[in-house]
Amino acid sequence: MEDMEQKIRYFFEHNYELLKLDGGHALTGNVKEEALQQVLMYWRKLKYIAQKATDAEVRLSLPNQETPKGRKFSINGVVDIIRDDDQIHMYDVKTHDLEYITENRQIYQEQLSIYAHIWHQLRSKNLDFVAVISTALPKNIKQALRINDEARLCKALSEWNPLVPIDINEQGLTKMIKQFGEVVDNIEDRVFVCPPEKTLNERFKGSKQTFATKVCSNCDGRFSCKSYRAYARNFAKGKTRELSKYFESSIDKDEQEDWLEANSIVAEKNV
Repeated sequence: MEDMEQKIRYFFEHNYELLKLDGGHALTGNVKEEALQQVLMYWRKLKYIAQKATDAEVRLSLPNQETPKGRKFSINGVVDIIRDDDQIHMYDVKTHDLEYITENRQIYQEQLSIYAHIWHQLRSKNLDFVAVISTALPKNIKQALRINDEARLCKALSEWNPLVPIDINEQGLTKMIKQFGEVVDNIEDRVFVCPPEKTLNERFKGSKQTFATKVCSNCDGRFSCKSYRAYARNFAKGKTRELSKYFESSIDKDEQEDWLEANSIVAEKNV
């Protein structure tokens, strides 16, 4: 396993350098390390899927679709396929939190139902099993990695189930594709409606964070968003220094708590 993980580290670094040259963007050290750990933990937990993958990163495309306003668009996706005896399994790897995926399963069902339809059209074969793989690491695994506790990590990995089975439903396929088309029309027409300030204070479905922290802090549009400005002013209460932090890169409160807890464990061990 160590040899394979060394290879994974090598390929990760090689691919990262290629992507950096191609896109002109680099990752901060901690973000890059977390991405690498997601790959390594995926291998440790689900190597039986990785080893059996017969078609990796299969590109699926549903071209020549038309929006309600007559615009042409295509739906594209990338999945992994496993052919095991007479069965065909499809997996869609996501970096989304496991809790978010399970609480918003319908969103993924709609997406994967379209992918299943494309697969059937291309290969004339049905799928026997479809699932989403969440590579986002849960809190206990992050803590074990931070303090380099292998026993704690093994226990956390045994408790982790990143596989979320999805039931395919192609009956609403026309409606799903129409919804994609409506989104395309809104983007092309520059129709972007921000949620009310009340929504920003509510817990984001499938997350412990508020909508403002989970969504708005990652949205460049927050700089000109009336709702977000009102939200920021309400918390800052007119203090310029406090107000500015809401428009800077936000700190994930859950990650901050994880870091503090992990370091307190290290401190206890050293006492």
